[in-house]
Amino acid sequence: MNDIYLLIGGLGLVTGFVSGLLGIGGGIVMAPLLLFVPPLFGFEPLSMQVVAGLTIVQGLVACIAGALTHRRFRFVSGPLSVYMGVSIFIAALLGGAGAKYVSNELLLFLFGGLALSAGLLMLVPNNRDSEQPDIDTLTFSRWRAISTASTVGVLGGMVGQGGSFILIPLMTSYVQIPTRIAIGSNLAVVMMSTAAGFLGKAATGQIVWLLTVPIILTVPIATYIGGQVSRRVPVLWLRRILALFITVAALRIWVLLLS
Repeated sequence: MNDIYLLIGGLGLVTGFVSGLLGIGGGIVMAPLLLFVPPLFGFEPLSMQVVAGLTIVQGLVACIAGALTHRRFRFVSGPLSVYMGVSIFIAALLGGAGAKYVSNELLLFLFGGLALSAGLLMLVPNNRDSEQPDIDTLTFSRWRAISTASTVGVLGGMVGQGGSFILIPLMTSYVQIPTRIAIGSNLAVVMMSTAAGFLGKAATGQIVWLLTVPIILTVPIATYIGGQVSRRVPVLWLRRILALFITVAALRIWVLLLS
């Protein structure tokens, strides 16, 4: 039985590293790993409820550790994080409440289309990009930041997705934020919406706390290492890797929609 804890800890190392490297919560990686990897090692499949609880814990821990790591490199914008964080938090609550009034197929279609577009946007060069952007001289449109976070928050809340993998492309292309600052700030933004989801699941008994122990022990370390590596990877390659992850996530949504 203890082997399942070692396996979950190993998965925590993988997802934590990805979170720190790319600035995403890691749910698009952690959830499928928790669903499909344990049976490969002879364990009973984890239920979707258990997976959702573990994923929200992984996302919250990764966002906190990643935001602190990227903040040390001065890649986290306080004003940007507040404007977008508050907006996505409110929008996700409204989206979750309003999901029952819209068909699931339409929601998946909208979210899948947005995800696919976001992946393509990562391949478009950002004229404001820099290997070492200056956080002190960063300027951005508050309206664009709020509208971007609100749109992703509403759709994400409706389909039960955080949407962090969509925010970064929109931040770099529409809000015109340098990639490294978008990666760091995105972790702070998503931390707020993830915290809301965590509190909801914790209050309703949807988290198996013993299984979260290896996640809590491994994810911060791996996220820190991922953040250190991210600082050394050229921006062009970060954008390409992000495009790949976002495209895979979009394809998963379309497969679900078409099936």
